[in-house]
Amino acid sequence: MSSMSGPAAQRDRSRSGDGVSGTQDAFAAAQARLSAARTLRNKTLRRIAADLKTAKPGSAVELKAYAAAHPDDAEAVWLLAKLAESAGRLDDALALFEECLSLAPEFIAARFGFARLLRRLHRYAGALEEADRLLATDSRNLLFRQFKADVLSIVGEDAAALVIWHELVRETPERAEGWLLLGHALRANGLQEDAILAYRQAIARHPSLGAAWWALANLKTFRFSDDEIAAMRERLRSSELSAEDRANLLYALGKAREDHGDYAGSFESYAKGNAGLHAGFEYDEEGARLRLQASKAVFTPAFFASHGEAGDKARDPIFVVGCPRSGSTLIEQILASHPAVEGTSELPYIAELVRGLAGGNRRPSEYPYALQQMGHEAFGLLGQEYLARAKVHRKSGRPCFIDKTPANCQHTGFIRLILPNAKIIDARRHPAAACLSMFKQNFSRSNLRLRELGFFYRHYVELMAHFDRVLPGRIHRVIYENMVADPEGETRRLLDYLELPFDERCLRFYETDRAVRTPSSEQVRRPISSEAVEHWRRFEPWLSPLLKSLGSVLTAYPAVPLELASSIGD
Repeated sequence: MSSMSGPAAQRDRSRSGDGVSGTQDAFAAAQARLSAARTLRNKTLRRIAADLKTAKPGSAVELKAYAAAHPDDAEAVWLLAKLAESAGRLDDALALFEECLSLAPEFIAARFGFARLLRRLHRYAGALEEADRLLATDSRNLLFRQFKADVLSIVGEDAAALVIWHELVRETPERAEGWLLLGHALRANGLQEDAILAYRQAIARHPSLGAAWWALANLKTFRFSDDEIAAMRERLRSSELSAEDRANLLYALGKAREDHGDYAGSFESYAKGNAGLHAGFEYDEEGARLRLQASKAVFTPAFFASHGEAGDKARDPIFVVGCPRSGSTLIEQILASHPAVEGTSELPYIAELVRGLAGGNRRPSEYPYALQQMGHEAFGLLGQEYLARAKVHRKSGRPCFIDKTPANCQHTGFIRLILPNAKIIDARRHPAAACLSMFKQNFSRSNLRLRELGFFYRHYVELMAHFDRVLPGRIHRVIYENMVADPEGETRRLLDYLELPFDERCLRFYETDRAVRTPSSEQVRRPISSEAVEHWRRFEPWLSPLLKSLGSVLTAYPAVPLELASSIGD
């Protein structure tokens, strides 16, 4: 589950409700110019391309045969690259785009496709280089500028990105999507009032744009007016809403009703939004169980002892892991207020390396067992690769940096192998509070039902209990409720674990000026409050499926139930 949808998560699309037609939309016009810049000149290729669009049987085979017979035809290689990307063969697509551009460096549409694929593969430095090459050919192109702003935001070049976002809305003021993306950038940089204005501008241009309504709700500290609530209800009565817009509006209405103390109505709206998103997503409980089983079987004390000298010895990384909505952003903000620590972002690189080990095979048992076949040198190279990829996010020159990706808890053993001196912090929050918060958060197509959230949390607790056993003292746990009750004591313990001196600025973390791109971005800009600790109890009457599936994890918290504390292996 991802923590927050930002500029990169929004699709660039022309909507009839934006106040401009597709033919008038400047972005659509830019796309049309890009497509027309190099049309397929070969009649056979034009026909094959048309057949590919309609998924005509045999069209892919025909394209491959044509490309084999005409190896210097850049347009054929371009079509092969697009075909590979659409099939999910991203490494093949990357190589084909490179081959195409070596044959035809001026092929702008292919270069833009290449740039977007680099971004999709999280190769941000390369994506920025390609963006600059594209802008050198057409410095005012809206698509190229938006693309560059998006990548700049991801790598922490926020001031430069904001300049571009502002330029784009000035030039295309009637485009709702532009205001939405500007709002996301403003919010990440702590400019909340400006972000609210931008989101409202988006809604004014496209009142059914659910992403803008949810963006306002997701500010957490924002409160909808009665008129805005009435407008959301009116929009939800429309039969023409997309599934995405409907789900976003339902989540936003759920937050509005919650703020008004209507917890029954609020839960109803959240549940409807969750159900709408769940239509295209199914939680794989069996896969999660097998992944847990594989980790416990492979990551044993003997396994770690046999690889005691493996991995890159860098001490730079600090990993903050755990369930989403459990205080990880608060921990990050506290640590990023220390002069020795830089807060970067939720980095995708550990998961990327893991996917590479499985060779694209996502069966849960594949990757841990693959590690058993690897030698010390390979683990060191993987650690170096992680550090190299993360480098683009480091701006301050501070000796340590934070990778705050909660899902990395699944890869605790892998992190220990490739970066044995890295610090790992497990952010943990009361299971009912954390799971309800996840239920109320729109994770965009990966939301879990209440019952599934309970199993998800139990799997997490069991996995981390295993690593507590096989890696004693290597993981530092921060209990959210303890941090709220005793911020200074918990912060001192946290810094002791990191072998860093205490610094008063960590207690004034809300004064730290940095970009924050998670749903907690507003909360961490205020002093710690106990407001959220027992908030889940207001929804307790409707949480029976969750509480039942949590079982002993709920009653034992913050301890670990005995049946989950045992481990496989020696």
